[in-house]
Amino acid sequence: MKFHLPIFEVKNLNFNVAKENILNNISFDILQGEYIGIIGPNGGGKTTLIRMLLGLEKPTSGEIKIYGKRLKDFRRWDKIGYVPQRASHVDSSFPATVQDIVNMGRTSKRAIFSGMSEHDHEVVRDAMIKMDVLDLAQKIVGTLSGGQRQRVMCARALASSPEILILDEPNTGVDTRSQNRFYALLRSLNKEEGITIVFITHDVGVIVDDIARLFTINQKATICNNPKQTLSCEDMSTLYGTDAHLVHNHKHGH
Repeated sequence: MKFHLPIFEVKNLNFNVAKENILNNISFDILQGEYIGIIGPNGGGKTTLIRMLLGLEKPTSGEIKIYGKRLKDFRRWDKIGYVPQRASHVDSSFPATVQDIVNMGRTSKRAIFSGMSEHDHEVVRDAMIKMDVLDLAQKIVGTLSGGQRQRVMCARALASSPEILILDEPNTGVDTRSQNRFYALLRSLNKEEGITIVFITHDVGVIVDDIARLFTINQKATICNNPKQTLSCEDMSTLYGTDAHLVHNHKHGH
């Protein structure tokens, strides 16, 4: 049974490094089934915020709850799939196949020394199908294009059967056609599978028709509840401090 309780509840979050205020008094909720875009200038605190949601950084003050539990009491990290920045940058000599990489997504689900069950294999295959990399299963991951690697890393995150997927600019250096394909796959994960998606990006225009809310993070947070009217969100351009790529991308027919 799914209740529409917040997955994340963030209250009065602050993060300082050497007296410098990286994030200042940020509060928001993320609900089950949302598709949220996060934008902001480099150094504005986007990645820091994501890392705090994942328990990888500790806030200076404030509170984060996940599924109603305080961060330190939360144990079900397998519910959260994470694709970090530059995840798809793999050394070309790295000898793992696509199958090996996606299999790694199941490790949190089983004891370290136990083998993959039939169910594990099914889930991995399903994740590869959803991310359109099944035909690449036996390829060495270092030989793939940036767009293919991006989808492989997302399939690995999906293999843990998460309820929420957090992506930190995974498409850096990926060509436009691959990006559009990737966004289309994410859109179907959100709409058809009900997976909550939180996505840091510079390409607002590409996802503006898909996202439910847009968070602008630049020390503070501005939350735009109607991203399609992003261009008229005056606060956003003021906070962003630079021109975001706010051109609507008419995907119809892609």
